[in-house]
Amino acid sequence: MSTGIGWRQPHYRELLDGPPRSGLGFLEVHSENFFAEGGAALAVLAEGRARHPVSLHGVGLALGSAAGLDEAHLARLAALVRRIEPVRVSDHASFARAPLQAGGPVVHGSDLLPIAFTPAALDILVANVQRVQERLRRPLLVENLSAYLQWHDEGDAMPEAAFFNALTRRSGCQLLLDLNNLVVNALNAGADPVATACGFVDALDAGSVGEIHLAGHAVTPDLVIDDHGSRVPPSVWAAYVHAVQCLGTVPTLIEWDTDLPALDVLLAEADQARQLQHGLAAR
Repeated sequence: MSTGIGWRQPHYRELLDGPPRSGLGFLEVHSENFFAEGGAALAVLAEGRARHPVSLHGVGLALGSAAGLDEAHLARLAALVRRIEPVRVSDHASFARAPLQAGGPVVHGSDLLPIAFTPAALDILVANVQRVQERLRRPLLVENLSAYLQWHDEGDAMPEAAFFNALTRRSGCQLLLDLNNLVVNALNAGADPVATACGFVDALDAGSVGEIHLAGHAVTPDLVIDDHGSRVPPSVWAAYVHAVQCLGTVPTLIEWDTDLPALDVLLAEADQARQLQHGLAAR
């Protein structure tokens, strides 16, 4: 029953210098923050890896880009994987790489832009995921996205869960199931967030989920924002209970990136997830 936390810079020393956290299953870090060949950041990560399993979560592969992968980025990720030997490596079902004009150089948009859930987009995603897996020599986890725009439906779009089922079947990757993203998208669409998230979970292939992300979001008058800046809300916990009942005790991360709280708050959220796993497994 493995639960972890996103390990961010303000908590580096406190976690390393404090007493052992026996209930902490793993640490997750953003891969790109450790791409340098040396330096203080990589030394801290190696120290953390000596105490806890580490999961590498990326934001820069742009797996859904028709322009293909940035081979230099992939090479740096592969070097980090060899050095750290993480328990999991993940990135997003998004695109960010495209030429500014036809025939021009490919640029990175520095954002996680949504892809269409179409057969053509699936072919691109499968090919890029397989390329990453061949280079890393391990399965990749691919995260469903929180999105604030949608592609126009030309009639061949697939339901999102069916799209991810096809991705995992064809590529051999697994899904990083972000329940907060499902809740955020449902709220922005005016749908029932818990029913929507649970329906997504119900539609997934058995064994296709390799990790779950839980996080908070910000509700504004015009938009619900996936800001990872607060405790996991009741709607996401409700979806998580259903997910554990359906999927079993999948490794689960508390994701918190903005307005970081005290480390003990993060650990308490992870402990709540662990207790839910334990209680549901005992039934």
